[in-house]
Amino acid sequence: QRDGTSIPALVQATKTGLLFFLDRRNGEPICPCEELPVPQAGMVAGETLSLTQPFPTKPAPIHPQRLEPEEAFGFTPFDRAACREKIEALRSDGLYTPPSVQGSVQYPGYIGGVNWGSLSIDPERNILVVNTSRAAGVVRLIPRAEFTEMFPDGPPAIGFEDQAGTPYGVERAPLLSPLGAPCNPPPWGTLVGVNIADGELRWDVPLGTAEGMAPFPIYKFMAKGVPNLGGPITTSSGLAFIGAATDPYLRAFSTETGEELWRGELPTAAQATPLTYRVHPDSRQLVVIAAGGHGLLGVPTNDAVVAFALP
Repeated sequence: QRDGTSIPALVQATKTGLLFFLDRRNGEPICPCEELPVPQAGMVAGETLSLTQPFPTKPAPIHPQRLEPEEAFGFTPFDRAACREKIEALRSDGLYTPPSVQGSVQYPGYIGGVNWGSLSIDPERNILVVNTSRAAGVVRLIPRAEFTEMFPDGPPAIGFEDQAGTPYGVERAPLLSPLGAPCNPPPWGTLVGVNIADGELRWDVPLGTAEGMAPFPIYKFMAKGVPNLGGPITTSSGLAFIGAATDPYLRAFSTETGEELWRGELPTAAQATPLTYRVHPDSRQLVVIAAGGHGLLGVPTNDAVVAFALP
């Protein structure tokens, strides 16, 4: 609703951690956007970069837009120092830092921000719910001759890509400490509530734990919030259901406050978006999710589909 008028709208979530509120009849921004300068340093010969990119004035970014060396995270002082050295050795000029031969920090990382799981809107409460991953990455351009020398039989399936027909191969990797933790500060995954009436952030809570990724009881003392793939759904009862995290749970949060109200155990993590349905109007409502795991996140795979219902 704007000035007493009902606007047919859509919200586009992006891997950059930006949310664009658009009029779906013509694509015009409902919340104004501004063109802001973006980094140019590190550009390789032959590339052309846009001098600016559009940024919505509201909502504010739901993911940090820059990673500084002093923000380096680590489980130990040695771990933290190693991460700081890594960040200092890379270009880290903020969102839209171009890929470079030196190597550039990609933050948000290449899984987001917001990934394909997208978002859900509760129209009765005027709240948008969306999950984010917060794990920095590294992208490095490798001159063609060097890349060919490194991989005469072709690059491995993960981490390097050929970019055939271009002057560069590319390395893409998470920015990790020697002990395997993201070099950026936690939480590494969040669930966010945004008021769609005014674009203000309503709440922001960690999503998931390191259960299944670290041994018991160590994961209980680790930072909450983990990288995630999948999305939320909202219900008219004021609940937001989501799996997505690397631990084996489907969770229900209060759409109003972001408080976790319930979790149900799964055979493995659910890198999927749940659905809810009834067979007919007077039957029980079910919430169903595919618990398949995900190799990229190091989660065991499975082929389970799990349904939950109240007694």
